[in-house]
Amino acid sequence: MDALYDLSQLLETGLDRETLAVLIGLTEQGVNPEALAAVVKELRRESAALRAAEAEAAEVEGGS
Repeated sequence: MDALYDLSQLLETGLDRETLAVLIGLTEQGVNPEALAAVVKELRRESAALRAAEAEAAEVEGGS
């Protein structure tokens, strides 16, 4: 696991050890790795959009 985590860091995936372990476990159980990658990317997009919306709401709220 350490070697995979090190590789993950070198590739700048942004995955922490726990998330990487879960993804590896799912892949070992037969989940399609490309599908997992797509889900991770979508979750990151959604998270960024949510953070942006929250920041905008806080900015509007602070300016009132």
